[in-house]
Amino acid sequence: MDAEKRLRELRALLQEHSHRYYVLDDPLISDGEYDLLFQELLGLEEEHPELITADSPSQGPGGAPLDKFEQVVHRVPMLSLENAFNANDLHSFEDRLLRFLNQETATVDQALILSYMAEPKIDGLAVELVYEQGRLLQGSTRGDGSKGEDITAQLKTIPSIPRTLQSSAEQRLEIRGEVFMDRQALITLNQERLDNGEPLFANPRNAAAGSLRQLDPAITAKRSLKFLAYGIADPTQSPCSSQQELLVWLKDLGLPVNELARFCPTITDVITRFEQLAAERQAMAYEIDGMVVKVNNFALQQRLGNKARAPRWAIACKFPAIQTTTRLLSVDFQVGRTGAVTPVALLEPVEVGGVTVSRATLHNRDEFERKDLRIGDTVLIQRAGDVIPEVVKAIVEKRNGSEQPVSMPTHCPVCGHALLKEAGEAVTRCVNPHCPAQRLRALIHFCSRAGLDIEGLGKKSMEQLFDLRLVRDIPDIFALRHEQLASLPGWGAKSADNAIAAIEAARHPPLGKFLAAIGIRFVGEITASLLEQRFPTLDSLMQSSKEALLEIDGIGEQAAGSIFEYFSDSDVRAMFQRLHQIGVIPESGRPSPKDQPLSGLVFLFTGTLTALSRTEAKKLVKEQGGQIATTVTQKMTHLVAGEKAGSKLKKARELDKSILTESEFLQILRPSP
Repeated sequence: MDAEKRLRELRALLQEHSHRYYVLDDPLISDGEYDLLFQELLGLEEEHPELITADSPSQGPGGAPLDKFEQVVHRVPMLSLENAFNANDLHSFEDRLLRFLNQETATVDQALILSYMAEPKIDGLAVELVYEQGRLLQGSTRGDGSKGEDITAQLKTIPSIPRTLQSSAEQRLEIRGEVFMDRQALITLNQERLDNGEPLFANPRNAAAGSLRQLDPAITAKRSLKFLAYGIADPTQSPCSSQQELLVWLKDLGLPVNELARFCPTITDVITRFEQLAAERQAMAYEIDGMVVKVNNFALQQRLGNKARAPRWAIACKFPAIQTTTRLLSVDFQVGRTGAVTPVALLEPVEVGGVTVSRATLHNRDEFERKDLRIGDTVLIQRAGDVIPEVVKAIVEKRNGSEQPVSMPTHCPVCGHALLKEAGEAVTRCVNPHCPAQRLRALIHFCSRAGLDIEGLGKKSMEQLFDLRLVRDIPDIFALRHEQLASLPGWGAKSADNAIAAIEAARHPPLGKFLAAIGIRFVGEITASLLEQRFPTLDSLMQSSKEALLEIDGIGEQAAGSIFEYFSDSDVRAMFQRLHQIGVIPESGRPSPKDQPLSGLVFLFTGTLTALSRTEAKKLVKEQGGQIATTVTQKMTHLVAGEKAGSKLKKARELDKSILTESEFLQILRPSP
């Protein structure tokens, strides 16, 4: 294959995988596989510099910011890092530094010694925190390096991020650091998701990214995230002359830093430290996937400067993935609460990184077909993020001809109903709403922490009640009696008391929490909260049209269709009738309309706002009882026109709607009582 054709293939592959990793938080390949593709790209571009293109992944870091968040422009770009994988690569890194500095030894001159800081590379999400006059003003993701997503509200829920620095400095400080989730928090979160039939996070980085990209900060707050600072956008804003001094200064400001960072006088010391961290990584409370090496002296960093996508003065030395081989014995197909059928590899038990692995997720049909997996294959497996085992690939050289292809079933393995894979979706589903597997998963979700959090009715208890046919649908939960539970194996009077008390306490749940619990497809905590803000009662929601649902800012075609179809189902309506008869009535958490100054008003924003971000403006409207429109309609009452307002302003004038400037909009707002 010629170099130009291979480069086109590599760029397309890397851009796809980068998008899935950075933007969708849903990687299809391991970090190691990505690194191999990227190294091949760099090698070919080095051999053929005339073939380098501006859109090559080698020319810029990260992924594009998500449209659902306001964008933040980084004053100083947040660059990526080049990779090293072993001692030879680290020696080559120093050789490149010396050549650039036109030196033969690591002593550049008497004042500038080429020494290093070695810091653990945490598997998390890079963020920037902007402080002004010592107060946290804004927080954002790295995004594409030039601009990221405004996640200020989400970052403020992380306890280790101080709202105020321990300094009265008036200058603007742009702190860089990593948000991450430790091992135990990820295990706990994934167990909850498994119990609820939700897809698992593949590694700590995906869990942290997924948690920070929740539109509702309350969800982020539940995710046990942590933060460690590692730098500043502009070191000249600090009184420090080196990275070693900067970490001490950041800590004095009240920011947490990694205590495992070490000063290394020589590249040999760097290599020794890398080997130490590689040996210690399994005992750490959080996952690290390598070590970041930085030239310690800031004056030298400035002289070395940056390449297109990475600084010359730093490099990430990556650990090899913890992998081993075993045999694929069979594939089990599990049915989740939304009908998603997930293939799970059943493996010959093998130890990977100190843990015995006998099962691994295959995610969906596309993945096992892409990897050409067959029953009886010798397969390479790894623990992604050292938590969830995954099958990397089949070792085709070890096939003897007896292996059998894995095929997706055509009918549900539990109820026998025909399976459906919709165009554009990776997931195959059982669409039978009466499928026992879906009903059980839905009941488990309803009682879980993500649902109504009914104490005493966890996964094992619900499986027992379902198998005994004591609970087959949601109303049955509220019909349970003390004597029924107390007489069951593993129960007793005390546990029955607690469960019945928890069930009684759940008879009047907040409407939003109830909607998130009942298991409507595409309705999670965020969408449920939007519905609660719009509809005062469950009955008013059940009577709403699809068009009314689409008018709610944040609810798209897919979710609106799913909600409308759910409440149109006769069995669903019968279920709610039963719930009402036995006294289960969700209560709206919305304030009374008389207490809401913007009640009955519908706002649309267009153009660029200056005093507020559009996200903040929408939030203020919703907090004061108003609604948000996404297009100009008859129901819209006010259009707020910022700078460079376009066609929406013209159409609003044609419909004789009230037009407000940003300052006029701010004048009609008043604090809620």
